[in-house]
Amino acid sequence: MSRIQNTFARLAAQGRKALIPYVTAGDPYADVTVDLMHGMVAAGADVIELGVPFSDPMADGPVIQRASERALLKHISTAHVLEMVRAFRETDATTPVVLMGYANPVECYGPDRFVDDAKKAGVDGVLVVDYPPQECEAFAARLRAADMDAIFLLAPTSTDQRMAEVGRIATGYVYYVSLKGVTGAGHLDTDAVARMVPRIRAQVSVPVGVGFGIRDAETAVAVARVSDAVVIGSRIIQLIENEPRERVVPVAAGFLREIRAALDTLQGETA
Repeated sequence: MSRIQNTFARLAAQGRKALIPYVTAGDPYADVTVDLMHGMVAAGADVIELGVPFSDPMADGPVIQRASERALLKHISTAHVLEMVRAFRETDATTPVVLMGYANPVECYGPDRFVDDAKKAGVDGVLVVDYPPQECEAFAARLRAADMDAIFLLAPTSTDQRMAEVGRIATGYVYYVSLKGVTGAGHLDTDAVARMVPRIRAQVSVPVGVGFGIRDAETAVAVARVSDAVVIGSRIIQLIENEPRERVVPVAAGFLREIRAALDTLQGETA
């Protein structure tokens, strides 16, 4: 099994929910990302989603758009992101790392070369927002052959057919976008999430993570009650984007400790 699959299996055996923070590589400082990754793990993160900066992140709201812009101004490239993962792996051989981004950087890098270099760096999964499942079966197969997971988004507008298409090739977990719109949007309807997750599970055999709009312990717990994982990105970036270098890791870790503690109050509950 992959590191992601092992992590979810271990958490399921413990009756715990996965905490998956997202940060943009190279933001808010080019040299903080590896320390930030380690700090988030120490605070209770189970999987890390690391954003690959892109100039036109259409699924992302203003907070993550600004993070990508700041990283690009620092000339953070796909190669730099892979080097950050490689540096993280020097002292952490167990925490899964998922690269999240868009097709353009992957295509510019070269899909085969990207998979090879991601494997060598220690990446565990890849989520390409604008790779529809029916058009990237070959890419997903390359990832699986390299013991990496192909992760896909599902949305409130996803049909049963789209869920089935994703379920056929997804590994690791699927990421359910809990509301219409972009990252960081508000008005999270946890009742709607509770109705949607069983529909997803009817079509998908891998764990279901839920993100977009989760900003505090209360919403994290509400979502975790009906899912396998909670994904938080915009709120973390919002908290650290104006902090001095030395405060970035403590601020992010402090927030995640609160979320981890809240999620652990659900230990033993079944979704």
